Amino acid sequence: MFAETRRIGWDTETTAPDPTEARIVTAALVARGGASADRVQTWLINPGVPIPPETTEVHGITDAMVQAAGQAPAEALEEIATTMHKAIAYGMPLIAFNTAYDWTVLNFELSRNGLPMMGDRLGTTLPTLVDPHVIDKQVDRYVKGTGMRKLKPTAERYGVELTDWHTAEADALAALLIAEAQFAKYPRLNDLGPKQLFAAQKTWRAEQQAGLQEWFRTKATAEQGGAPDKVIDGSWPLILPAQRGEQ
Repeated sequence: MFAETRRIGWDTETTAPDPTEARIVTAALVARGGASADRVQTWLINPGVPIPPETTEVHGITDAMVQAAGQAPAEALEEIATTMHKAIAYGMPLIAFNTAYDWTVLNFELSRNGLPMMGDRLGTTLPTLVDPHVIDKQVDRYVKGTGMRKLKPTAERYGVELTDWHTAEADALAALLIAEAQFAKYPRLNDLGPKQLFAAQKTWRAEQQAGLQEWFRTKATAEQGGAPDKVIDGSWPLILPAQRGEQ
């Protein structure tokens, strides 16, 4: 049962919306459940590039902050990847809201810094990833309103209340609490083992993005980004540069 296992919520705050180009400036792992006490690990990272003002407005991290106290990227990324690898090896669910973004950011950051990517570290071990964003779209298909699938309104629909949004720690905790609520509300999710859940989310994501692509091609206005040749990538959990599309 999901509620009885040790589980980790995780999140990254970055420099850009493109996960193949974004640099991580903060990251958090929030562990709950099982026999151990709750544990929070956070990192502040100097990305080595200027942090755009528009992203600072979202997460509050400035160039001065990372220059004064940020870890070197390679050092921090190795710590993050090693911790996540160990968690996966133990079978712990790793929960991130819109996993495809954060998993892609992490992998490209590892490669950029000359470190093994997660696939290289895991070998044939399937990552125990849980994506409340994908699950929400699957179990509750008719949520009305623009932007209502984003983290904060999704959390509110599941009764999750936080005050400090868009810090890595808060967003990691929110993802974790949403997942807990989903597995409690939809018990059939507990019937899926890690491999089944991974495969299911991969299929769900592809179907969801295909539906979004059809909407953009046939119903969306030009102001909404509609176009007859619009391409929406359905890859999960890793997005490649030629596959970015809309998230």
